[in-house]
Amino acid sequence: MNHKGSCDCHKGTEWLSRRELLQRSGLGFGHLALTYLLGDLTVRAEGSPAASKILHNDLKARQGHFRAGAKAVIQLMQNGGPSQMDLFDPKPELNKWSGKPYPGEVETFQLNNKNILLGTQFQFRKHGQSGMDMSEIVPHLGSMADELCMIRSMHTEHNNHPEGLTMIQTGKIFAGRPAMGSWISYALGTENQNLPAYIVLRDPAGYNTSGKMVWSSGWLPALYQGVEFSSSGTPVHHLSPSHPMPPGAQRDNLDLLANMNEEHRRTHPGETELDARIQNYELAARMQLAAAEILDLSKESDATKKLYGLDNPITAGYGTRCLMARRLVESGVRFVQIFPPLVPSFQPWDNHNNLHNDLQSICAQTDQPAAALIKDLKAKGLLDETIVMWTGEFGRLPITENDNGRDHNRHAFTLLLAGGGFKNGLIYGATDEFGYKAVVDRVSVPDLHATILAQLGLDHKRLTYPHAGREDSLTDSGITGARVITSVLKSAPSV
Repeated sequence: MNHKGSCDCHKGTEWLSRRELLQRSGLGFGHLALTYLLGDLTVRAEGSPAASKILHNDLKARQGHFRAGAKAVIQLMQNGGPSQMDLFDPKPELNKWSGKPYPGEVETFQLNNKNILLGTQFQFRKHGQSGMDMSEIVPHLGSMADELCMIRSMHTEHNNHPEGLTMIQTGKIFAGRPAMGSWISYALGTENQNLPAYIVLRDPAGYNTSGKMVWSSGWLPALYQGVEFSSSGTPVHHLSPSHPMPPGAQRDNLDLLANMNEEHRRTHPGETELDARIQNYELAARMQLAAAEILDLSKESDATKKLYGLDNPITAGYGTRCLMARRLVESGVRFVQIFPPLVPSFQPWDNHNNLHNDLQSICAQTDQPAAALIKDLKAKGLLDETIVMWTGEFGRLPITENDNGRDHNRHAFTLLLAGGGFKNGLIYGATDEFGYKAVVDRVSVPDLHATILAQLGLDHKRLTYPHAGREDSLTDSGITGARVITSVLKSAPSV
């Protein structure tokens, strides 16, 4: 409450914050949810010694630093390292010299490499008015060529999966930093207070490389970490009691939980994980009313389900996650992260051997749903305000491994962007004649992050948070020298 009136009759009264009053009164979780639904948006942690350092610790929608070109991101994370020269970056010289030694040195990761060039495994053809070259095993993405911005000159700093994934998500190779989705959620909140700002959709069968680490909020408030939704069964697990409870039992449980949370908060001031937990319980109450309806795919037409491949067991799993992502951004969620199937492995794009067959397998599962997402967003008028990003953590080498595979390559990979103000039908940057290194208009991972933030109305140099005695950021631009790549944008950000 913190009432500031001057009436003497209240001298000696211990004034309580709103949260303290609600929690002490025994109304607990249920009343907090009801308060929110009645329109009180101000219930939040108060009085923390760290308050002066925390600009905000809630999910209220906020404006960026300047006018935004987009308001949401869907990241299609292709864990494993897709082979650029077999999918998006045809190399005639590589095919010409296939079977001959590579004329120079190659940085390898594993021990089974031979210094022998391996030609592109598939046929390429041009697509759309832009004439974008795409492999025969991604025909659906090829059909969307004129909606895509293809960056062929990406490079990163590590050629091992955990470090590469950490880099593409957090801007550096070291674990423990906030993910891009967390930074965006921290900066902009969410337009739907009944859903988290940052939602993760993975294969229900398990986790890809590094598991939950790649959607951690790091040292940002815990409220901004990714929240897992399931694409199988109930989308939000443990949201409702699994068995009927006696009258009043749930209220008693919630009252006890609220009192325990409050006691712990008093003895651990400034602990953002607890406050995030309290706010997540409040959010869970609101999701009981909203999430099931928003994620009810039965409301979609048969044509839409077929578009995403839900009628085909090969594409149904990934297609379901892509369709859920569209419904989530349509409902105001800020950042949705989709992880690939666990077949042929938990790193399905990691083709150290059997590249020809395994690459076809993962493309068969993901190509149609990814293209459908772009097409569906455009049909619903959402593509202009939604950035769709298709990327792996790095690329592959032009030489052979195990005679029929490719090793990791941090020096070059291809990334696809659609919507959100990125140029349509553009091929940006280039690799050398064998696809080993990015050599023209090189784009670093921090450059990519700076550009995406700019499209969301955020200055990557000004989006900071105090950590380890200094103001840190997603791009850490003072060290990385990250820059916004304006050449891939329809218009320069209004900085």
